[in-house]
Amino acid sequence: MITKSFYRLFKNHFSISETLAINLNLIANLLVVGILGYIFFKLFRHYGTRFIKKLVVKTKNNFDDFLLENRVFLNISRIFAFIFLYSLLSAILVDFPNSLNYGQRFINLAILFSIIWFIRSVLLTIKDFLRTLIAFKDKPLESYVQIFMIILWIIGFIISFSIITGKPLIRFLTALGAFSAVLLLIFKDTILGFVASIQITVNDTVRLNDWITIDKYNADGNVTAINLASVIVQNFDNTVTSIPTYSLISESFKNWRAMDNSGGRRIKRSVFIKINSVHFLTDEEVADYKKIALLKEYVTTAYNDVKTYNSANNIDKSILINGRNLTNFGMFRKYLDEYLKLHPKINQELLFMSRQLQPTENGIPLEIYAFCKNKSWIAYERDMADIFDHILASVPYFNLEIFECPTGTDISTLKQ
Repeated sequence: MITKSFYRLFKNHFSISETLAINLNLIANLLVVGILGYIFFKLFRHYGTRFIKKLVVKTKNNFDDFLLENRVFLNISRIFAFIFLYSLLSAILVDFPNSLNYGQRFINLAILFSIIWFIRSVLLTIKDFLRTLIAFKDKPLESYVQIFMIILWIIGFIISFSIITGKPLIRFLTALGAFSAVLLLIFKDTILGFVASIQITVNDTVRLNDWITIDKYNADGNVTAINLASVIVQNFDNTVTSIPTYSLISESFKNWRAMDNSGGRRIKRSVFIKINSVHFLTDEEVADYKKIALLKEYVTTAYNDVKTYNSANNIDKSILINGRNLTNFGMFRKYLDEYLKLHPKINQELLFMSRQLQPTENGIPLEIYAFCKNKSWIAYERDMADIFDHILASVPYFNLEIFECPTGTDISTLKQ
């Protein structure tokens, strides 16, 4: 046998003592077994990888691709190599019971941690494969992998202490129960993160690639990762914000996904009209507004209604304020309503209007409230700008003025 071959070789061909022959035999055997274990590891890894590569070529499924990418067979090879070493160790160290005991403990630890790495590679493979499926594409799978690995490492360290000390596993579990309060304190953030990940998934609060806004953390961008400790947001200014996962269920935030899935993105913007530019319409102005295509029908109907009411009630129109009147501001609002109604980029199935808000020291806010069909940022901004370009250019046609704070040029003009 290999365990005695080197002993007989040293004893028969060299004049050495019994003790030295035994020690040299041990060293030689350990070297041979180490080399055999390494060869076994390389062969198993090589042929296992070749088998997977052939499988990858033949199958359309991506699962075997991820097996190869996450080095599953490398970890399997380690496990079998250590098992192979363990099976030979008792024969090699038969004359060294203490060394045999420590050697077996060391290899048991190596097998244990190799199994943990193997399970990790399998979990990563499953995660990567599920990520290719539509149902799991936007789910926080990393959180579940992380919590499973934390549990696995805790179990692994408990078993490793049992292997190192040679004590029964139940003693460590008993001691662990006594330190449960300390463990809960240490892993508080992890536990909260795990609970938050489950609630986020079940309630479908946040998905990967969702656009979220959290003012507290100055976060405004797309979610790129969700794990136990944090949620990573890629902001639109190309900075990255890390947010505690638990804050997504304990604090308020804005998720723009519903807007993205809806029929339009809201436009809510105002222009400020000078109050002293608002006035009643004269007959001459009414005649001019009838020439505007979008207002022709409305002006005719509204003007006739006003005339009929004033005549029926004997209103003295020598003073313009008496009775009912049309205003240039009201006419402008009606024009904008008709303009939005016919605009191809405004979703006509959702609410749209122009509305007058409470007057301020800056004038009367005239707000456009509508939903743009284009929801992507660039297209949305372009369409909204086109709409307000038209609005700003239309204001003078209604003898209105837009409020602007005085600038240096204005003050210089006043001085002159």
